[in-house]
Amino acid sequence: MTNSAPQPTDVSPIEVPTAVREAARAARRVTVLTGAGMSAESGVPTFRGAKGGLWEEFDPMTLASQRGWDADPDLVWAWYAWRIGLVRALEPNAGHRALARWANGGGVEVRIATQNVDDLHERAGSEVLAHVHGDLFALRCSVCGAPFEDEPEIPAEPVQRLEPPLCGECGEYVRPGVVWFGGMLPEGAFDAALDACLDADLVLVVGTSGIVYPFASLPDIARGHGVTVVEINPEDTDLSSGVDHVWRATAATALPALVEALEADPA
Repeated sequence: MTNSAPQPTDVSPIEVPTAVREAARAARRVTVLTGAGMSAESGVPTFRGAKGGLWEEFDPMTLASQRGWDADPDLVWAWYAWRIGLVRALEPNAGHRALARWANGGGVEVRIATQNVDDLHERAGSEVLAHVHGDLFALRCSVCGAPFEDEPEIPAEPVQRLEPPLCGECGEYVRPGVVWFGGMLPEGAFDAALDACLDADLVLVVGTSGIVYPFASLPDIARGHGVTVVEINPEDTDLSSGVDHVWRATAATALPALVEALEADPA
């Protein structure tokens, strides 16, 4: 494993490690696995850091589990309504935009599988292969599963309790399309991410802590099949010792620098 020195975030463009640049230049199929760090520079807080004053007294199991929903759907919906409003007000960062530019530049197939439930990849212009932990905006009935196509009303200011919308099919409460603790992953999402890792020439692991399974198993599985794996993260993670190259940089600095380097010196 090679490990480049930490890079300052206020210098643009930053230097791309030679091994990373060469692996990316040689690749024709790239799979990008993104986590919370991908969206952090857009202002999306990590899950455990996103509770804020109104929800500080509640643990994540209360706000993101079937048990919590069954006990108090108004509380849980208020939390997710706040998150929906927060994400809507944010913009994709330079890392999101760089991935879209890379994918749309031709010559390289770039596939994205993400743990993130936001839509910032899509708003930057990327097509996401798999939202492995669900989609905040894919609202559906909590009972019959029917999709909810209407625009939910989001309060201008966060509130601690808010009645969820009602399903037009059965009249039960509508819930966000995210995966709660202990819940099932969206059908086919993990398999799509796995297949994309197995037939890739390069896997980039961007901004994920590597502690949530089964998503965290993907880099190791890819590397076991001979795929080059690069971690892009400013912090050491549980994945760092098991990848080919580590680049200590953030998504919004590293990805634009990498794409610019490839455009300046294509294969």
